[in-house]
Amino acid sequence: MAASVVSMIDHAVLHPTHTDDDVRAACELCDRVGVASICVKPAHVPLAAELLKDSAVKVSTVIGFPHGGTSSAAKAAETLEACRHGAVEVDMVINIGKALAGDWDFVLADIASVVEAARSEGAITKVIFETGLIPDDDTKRKLSELSEQAGAAFVKTSTGFGFVKDAAGAMVSTGATEHDIKLMREACSDAVAVKASGGIRSYDDAVKLVALGATRLGTSGTEAIAGGEENKADY
Repeated sequence: MAASVVSMIDHAVLHPTHTDDDVRAACELCDRVGVASICVKPAHVPLAAELLKDSAVKVSTVIGFPHGGTSSAAKAAETLEACRHGAVEVDMVINIGKALAGDWDFVLADIASVVEAARSEGAITKVIFETGLIPDDDTKRKLSELSEQAGAAFVKTSTGFGFVKDAAGAMVSTGATEHDIKLMREACSDAVAVKASGGIRSYDDAVKLVALGATRLGTSGTEAIAGGEENKADY
């Protein structure tokens, strides 16, 4: 089972402090264990594409990351540039404020702008909701429906950088929950896949989410998951 779970991983190298050397090390790991893709910041796409040019590991990147507040035109331009540099999958962040306000025409057009840009370069799009910042299930269902309508390949829970206050007042990052994976799987047809991301640090975490319908896993805990061990590192 471990090998099949690892093959679903998009290995995340997205922290602001990650360097070229971190990307080099991550590419070696990804190729060695056989993940689905490495997900890097847009500026690191050319390096990852060069390092993995002879590998089955795909290069993915993030668009409008992590807050989703850039304009649709900027997201589309960022998508085109990334794809032309070697990204074959893009993970875009919705405009969260527009979703919370119920401005569905804007949200649909925003998603579609990225889907169309990616498709023009032969790439697919994953749509990040930032579920930990969305308080109600109806909004998550609506976002799932709009993502499918726009032509997205995946719906995705989280960036790993969506912070909220816990009961003690400390800032903690939100991530994938079993509830949200089940909800998103049920809200989409089989034409759209579900990616769980944020807080996946162990093999057991991964297996639970896959059982609920996730077919991609965004995590930086790849090595630990491959070994079936708990990983205490942040996303």
